[in-house]
Order: sequence, then C-alpha cells, then structure tokens
Amino acid sequence: MSRVTCYRCFWPQSLCWCASIQPIETRTRFVFLMHPKEYKQEKAATGRLTHLCLAGSRIHMGVGFDEHEEVQALLNDPALFPMLLYPGKTALNLTTGQLTAANLGGRQLTVFLLDATWAMGRKMLKLSPSLQRLPRLMFTPQNPSRYVIKQQPQEGCLSTLEATHELLAALERAGLDRYERPTQLLGLFDRMQEFQIRCALDPSRPGYRRQPYSQPGERQALHGRSGARRSRIF
Repeated sequence: MSRVTCYRCFWPQSLCWCASIQPIETRTRFVFLMHPKEYKQEKAATGRLTHLCLAGSRIHMGVGFDEHEEVQALLNDPALFPMLLYPGKTALNLTTGQLTAANLGGRQLTVFLLDATWAMGRKMLKLSPSLQRLPRLMFTPQNPSRYVIKQQPQEGCLSTLEATHELLAALERAGLDRYERPTQLLGLFDRMQEFQIRCALDPSRPGYRRQPYSQPGERQALHGRSGARRSRIF
C-alpha cells in the first residue's frame, strides 16, 4: 500500500512539517523556479520547504520559463524589481552594499531562485532568455553549508533553504527587509537532515544508504579531486 502524502510539503503525512511552520512575512517577494527532477526525485526538497516558510512566495516547476504565463507576468509587472539570485562578475553583492533602496526606485524587490543543481540550473537559464536578462544578485555566505546528506564540492555552495536564509540575513543587514524568526529555516533544515540520517541507519527502511554520513568538511578534499558537481545553485 502506498503511503499517504501531504501535498503541501510533499512528505509522508505521518512526518508532515506543515503544523510546525509559521510563514514569515517579508518585504521581498520570493519566486522559486523548481526543476522537474527536484519535484519528482529529491527526498529533501528544500525549495518546497523554504517556500512554505515564506508568506507570499511562489513556486513554479519547469525547465524553460519564457512561455510560462505567471513567471512572465511577474517579470513584466512595473511595480516589481525582479532580480535573479545567481553569483558572478555582474551580480550586485548585498554583503558589500551594492544594492540599496535607491536601486529599487520604490518597486518591490522580487528575487527569482533556481531550485536545481548547477548543471540543471544552467540549462534552465539557457532555455529562458528572459531570466538571462535579469539583473543578478548575490551575497557572500557568512557560514559554510550545513548539508550532511548531500555533497557540496565547492566552498560557498548552499542548498536552496540555506541560500534563502543567508539572503534574508543579508537583506536585513542592508536595511532592505526584516528577517523574523531567523532560526526557523535552519531549524527545519536540521530536523529534515536528522530524519534522513535516522532512516539511513535503519536497516528496515528500503531506499536509503547503509553507511553513516560524513561531515561536509571531511568531503571537500575528496570531491575536489573527483571533480563531482552535484552542488546546489548557490
């Protein structure tokens, strides 16, 4: 018999996170663009959990978004100031004060986040010229990734949930937003990982690995040699 699933958090109903989540009101609008493989295959689904934590955020699934009516409506709304969270030479760095209220011109900052691995995220951008044209936003992470159940081969690579937490903290420091309950996102992240680790240690559960997870720092050197690139989009 298939297990009953909560169709908000997409976890088994017996493990549903929804009752413990208090959506945070933000001045910034968040739009999560989820690759179909994240929707169908990922056990962690940090993008969906992050979306549930942010009141007013939106989540859209796809690979190319130039024909996506809701995404295009947001991109063309004159009341919004859309930006893509994506590091690079042309990105404005919140941490160093490169984005201010004056840049927004009275419009609402709307941040698009690609919920995908780097390889999938590059494909999403390639197929979406309208996203390529967006001004880009970045931050300097204050902390390394806390991910234990997945590999982060490069310093600065973060899960969608961690990247959103860091972004909100940077927006608050820049005076562009207020970050209420900053412990909620990371607390949820830790609880999700603790559950996955317990499952990995339970021989009665099919579909999980059968060896302990190593700490992120212990895996950096190994993955630097192997060239693995299973990192998140930020």
